[in-house]
Amino acid sequence: MKNQSYQKCIDACLKCALACNYCASACLQEEEVKKMAHCIQLDMECAAICYAAAQVMSINGQLAQQICSLCSNICRACGDECGKHAANHCKQCADVCRACAEECAKMFDAAA
Repeated sequence: MKNQSYQKCIDACLKCALACNYCASACLQEEEVKKMAHCIQLDMECAAICYAAAQVMSINGQLAQQICSLCSNICRACGDECGKHAANHCKQCADVCRACAEECAKMFDAAA
């Protein structure tokens, strides 16, 4: 089963999606929520792409490597944005996003 070779990346994507959803939800509870708008937007985009990437990899999709490349890019962007904020949920999300970006990059690099 080819998707077994994707398992680490699938797990990283699902973990990242959960972290991003939690971060977005927690950011909405911040006192100055307007300052968190870009973080929330990237959290939602990152979670959506991570779920999609995990789904495509789980079915051995033909474009799995390409979606992993996209996922790596959005995870890096989200990690960079979350890393700018002092809130613990943002710092944790940044770490998870960066780890997912690395796993996704490995999948894309493996196809090259």
